[in-house]
Amino acid sequence: MLLLSYNPCDVFDYFNVAEMHGLNAKDCAAHENTTKSAYIAGWSNFVPKESGEYTDDDPRFVFINLSRCTDDVNTFGLIMHELMHHSFFLHDYNMDREEEIITWAEEESYEVFNLVKPFRGKVIKQALNPK
Repeated sequence: MLLLSYNPCDVFDYFNVAEMHGLNAKDCAAHENTTKSAYIAGWSNFVPKESGEYTDDDPRFVFINLSRCTDDVNTFGLIMHELMHHSFFLHDYNMDREEEIITWAEEESYEVFNLVKPFRGKVIKQALNPK
């Protein structure tokens, strides 16, 4: 599951939770979200569930804060960073599969970058009505 937003606090709203995985909506709302600083720039983790107990079969998400996608280098770096986390999980953190882990993240990053690129460097109003 890929989530994209200019507001990192939206991830809490999307999952209808006040906190998950050690982060919380209150601290998120209190942190200024800019192109250089954010409570959450990107995030890869399990879709939250009430029990807080997870198995390898539970669904996961990747979140990208579009406010941090200011240019090609920073955008691709952020995407690759989060997809590396995701790839480590998908490949059981098995470093004998290092090349496979990196290649998977790289290939997925190109796809996500192409989805994000039209929104890169735009303000929220522009992004909601792309031309």
